[in-house]
Amino acid sequence: MADPRLVPESTVFVLYGATGDLAHRLVLPAFYQLAIAGLLPEDWRLVGNGRGDVSHEDFQERVRQSLEEFGPKPAEGPWDEFSSRLLFAGGGFDSSNPGCLLDVLKEAQAAIGGQPQLIHYMAVPPAAFGPLTEAIGAHGLAKDSRVVYEKPFGTSMATFEELDRIAHATFEETQIYRIDHFLGKEATQDIQVLRFANGLFAGAWDNTHIGSVQIDVPETLDVAMRASFYESTGAILDMLVTHLFQVAGEVAMESPHCLEPECLSEERERVIGCFRPLTWSDVVLGQYEGYRETAGVAPESRTETFVAARLWVDNPRWKGVPFLLRTGKCMAEGHQRVSVLFKDPVEGLPGQPLGASILAFELSGDGDIELSLVVKEPGPTMGLTTSTVNIPLGTGFHTPALPAYSRLLHDVLMGDRSLFTRPDGLAHVWTVAAGILGDKPEPIPYAEGSWGPAAAAELAKPGTWHLGQ
Repeated sequence: MADPRLVPESTVFVLYGATGDLAHRLVLPAFYQLAIAGLLPEDWRLVGNGRGDVSHEDFQERVRQSLEEFGPKPAEGPWDEFSSRLLFAGGGFDSSNPGCLLDVLKEAQAAIGGQPQLIHYMAVPPAAFGPLTEAIGAHGLAKDSRVVYEKPFGTSMATFEELDRIAHATFEETQIYRIDHFLGKEATQDIQVLRFANGLFAGAWDNTHIGSVQIDVPETLDVAMRASFYESTGAILDMLVTHLFQVAGEVAMESPHCLEPECLSEERERVIGCFRPLTWSDVVLGQYEGYRETAGVAPESRTETFVAARLWVDNPRWKGVPFLLRTGKCMAEGHQRVSVLFKDPVEGLPGQPLGASILAFELSGDGDIELSLVVKEPGPTMGLTTSTVNIPLGTGFHTPALPAYSRLLHDVLMGDRSLFTRPDGLAHVWTVAAGILGDKPEPIPYAEGSWGPAAAAELAKPGTWHLGQ
């Protein structure tokens, strides 16, 4: 039974793009996960919205198919009760024509009774954010509601500023939730806890003790069915200026004065403001061999499927410490890892392994924390070796881990904005990335199943990348 303090108030949840890929793979399964965990309101309705003429029953069947493919399986939870609360409003939705959304919303609100909170979730391409926001305002659905925007929130400083203007013409900032699911991962949140709540690391989190920070998200998959989307973004927009920059902010932030949502997000956004703007001398782009033969990809495409960057944080704590960021498709292994590489002791011991003190956070799945240390090798001699301790975050505790999307959806339902991005931080992000968004060099070809272009190794010198050594 869920803690009553974690159960939100009655809610009508409108999912724009409800029959699209993002809703299918991530949002709907995350919502069902909350139902299994007992973390949905006592009374709620989810209204899917889209252009098609889909009946409530057909939409319920589509949701069941989503769960069969991406889980949790319908048989693993309260499917019958859950599905009875799923509605669909077809006919699209824009400023001049609401389709049947207003009618279905009245139906949902009447079924719940009272004044349920209203949440708008935009599981649509970024180009649709502005028109949908204006439509919400035009049809009187903005007051006291909340709105969730997927990433990327813009594709440049100019598009960010325009979307931010439209959003604030309709909503107050306190109503806006800009989602970046990497911030909802258990291990990402443990970066803060392990650092600020443990004296072992709190005093060593600076350039005196840390040699480099590496945020590494290699993927073994190709672009597959997402080729047309990927052609419009590439690795820089899809991963670097969204997920990797935000995780770097989590690692580099100063200690918050409190654990309230605004206090946490303020510190994260403040340190992003210290990121030095990137130039091509600190960035390597790559494209896996065979990408241009993918359906939907231009024969001469210069879209990067790999990016590695050396980022500098210009404040006293991190002066001289490179933050090495890397992500790519079709790589040798799949990870979502943050590695903090501590410097070797100045004196040290004879024969000790070098570069062995590493604190790593694996963000994928339920997450885990790894600590590598120099230890004595068992036996009669004083040989030194390296050993690793692992702390799994999804098992061994009385409460199970929530997937990132489920955690963030629950935060929206509860009105907690601490793990969501703010406009000041996003403006800084576009400033940092401005120099590498246009006039890109030809990406360097790399073999599928490799660690990307060899030139990326130069960014880590005099050290190396921790993964793929």
